[in-house]
Amino acid sequence: MRIGVPKEIKDQEYRVGMTPGIVSLLSHDGAEVVVETQAGAALGFTDADYHAAGAVILPDADAVFAAAQMIVKVKEPLPIEIARLTPDHLLFTYLHLAADRAQAEGLMQSGCAAIAYETVTDGNGRLPLLAPMSQVAGRMAVDVGANALLRHNGGRGLLLGGVPGVAPAKVVILGGGVSGINAAQMALGHHADVTLFDISLERLAQIDAQFGGHIKTLYSEPASIAAAVADADLVIGCVLLPGAAAPKLVKRADLARMKPGAVLVDVAIDQGGCFETSHPTTHTQPTFVVDGIVHYCVANMPGAAPLTSTAGRWRETETGSPCAVASSRRPVTAASRIATSKRAKSMRRTAISKISALSQPTSSSSSSAASQAMATRSRGTTLRGSVTTAVSASAACSKA
Repeated sequence: MRIGVPKEIKDQEYRVGMTPGIVSLLSHDGAEVVVETQAGAALGFTDADYHAAGAVILPDADAVFAAAQMIVKVKEPLPIEIARLTPDHLLFTYLHLAADRAQAEGLMQSGCAAIAYETVTDGNGRLPLLAPMSQVAGRMAVDVGANALLRHNGGRGLLLGGVPGVAPAKVVILGGGVSGINAAQMALGHHADVTLFDISLERLAQIDAQFGGHIKTLYSEPASIAAAVADADLVIGCVLLPGAAAPKLVKRADLARMKPGAVLVDVAIDQGGCFETSHPTTHTQPTFVVDGIVHYCVANMPGAAPLTSTAGRWRETETGSPCAVASSRRPVTAASRIATSKRAKSMRRTAISKISALSQPTSSSSSSAASQAMATRSRGTTLRGSVTTAVSASAACSKA
């Protein structure tokens, strides 16, 4: 298989689809790898590094897409990249389609097969390719939130950990999954007053034991969330419904009861956000203010720490991934191609219907207190069930 690694073009995105080390492993296994010039420059990976690892360096993204069967990226393809995709391509990247109908439709129209990192599950139903980015985003959420709380950044002028004789900031975390736990660790390390919500009593018991009772754990239900948010200095949203849009747990009306200059950090923004007033921002302009409340909603938070993020992702991706499948020398029979094609068509039809359903307005009854409480799910928490994607991942083996 010929694998292509284009340079990321999303605003302030410094990660790269493959490191030279991974290129070396794949090249050793017989795969052909082409890399766009300067693709890894932001991380200190030179064209010479990739060439030494066995890659062919190409001058631009057009050349990479034209040469490769499999495209390995980090972030979702922008319109100019979708225009380069064809039915002969297999795309492997983070997609987050639930909040991006235009991208979903563009991918379907391209005819490519696409695998979303964030929906790949292991044998235990976990999300191994999402977990490292959730770890990075959870930890970053506390740092960016603490920075946004400073007065010159529009915040309350509050130090997260306080000082002796002065109370620390109150931090509320919505979701006790991978990013929520990592946010809690960092907030506790800053000596903040931390409260964490989740819908699983079993999970809350585990978290209570893990932190030795040093953080407060509360069952997620609308009244409790609203009360905690009103008293909070920093609220971090870490909810996840894999393959679906995040539930809106903080409404605009809740902002009026919050302290002026309080901060909302929406880690779930790539799935549509869990605050009603959220909209995606960039590292160039990361925050905005609504009703006196500072919002941080950067959709590619880990892109600001590309060395950590890229290394963490490939730690999980090296084995059992589509890249490992790509480097396999197993022959693909005509029968397997036909069976795979049928599965791909079936999954595409299912995906289209699910995307259509997701685009419909939510009824008022569906946002009832009970629905909100049951919808809260922590980012990175194991879930089983259908995954909403715009294109089928099952066509992967037919591309070998």
